[in-house]
Amino acid sequence: MSFKQLVNHFKTITYHKYLVMKGCFKLGLYYQGIMHDLSKYSPTEFFVGAKFYQGTRSPNNAEREKYGHSKAWMHHKGRNKHHYEYWVDYHAPDGKMLPVEMPAKYVAEMFVDRVAASKVYNKERYKDSDSIDYYLKGNTAQFLHENTAKLLEKLLRMLAEQGEDKTYSYIRKYVLKK
Repeated sequence: MSFKQLVNHFKTITYHKYLVMKGCFKLGLYYQGIMHDLSKYSPTEFFVGAKFYQGTRSPNNAEREKYGHSKAWMHHKGRNKHHYEYWVDYHAPDGKMLPVEMPAKYVAEMFVDRVAASKVYNKERYKDSDSIDYYLKGNTAQFLHENTAKLLEKLLRMLAEQGEDKTYSYIRKYVLKK
């Protein structure tokens, strides 16, 4: 890992964190905006991220390709409630792993996180439809609780069709006021 990779990784995660904080503040989620992704600065996540830094996608994917899994990701998802993977638990009657419905404030943060990631990785090519395109390409809904999937997809489609201002307004008025 080079010094340049360390610096570029730091810049990337800090810019991403800034964008999420800005989005969370628009929604009145001040604590979440400040605390968002702080685990990325921990040695477990930071140094792996710098080692696999490419600037065009998550370094966790490159770590996964090399080792078949990402220890940095497993660390990250277990500490950050805006990731749907945090909300998977054993179903008591049969012991199967099932998604749990995410609280609205974490779905809102997940939405902001996905928009920020699209902006960071797509740079000047960013479009409001990037986040829904990425979501659908990954077939993510199959891993989410039904209600969480419906809400997230609704917000991502609204962003693509109506833009950021209307989507943030909708989240403030209807999603976070429940």
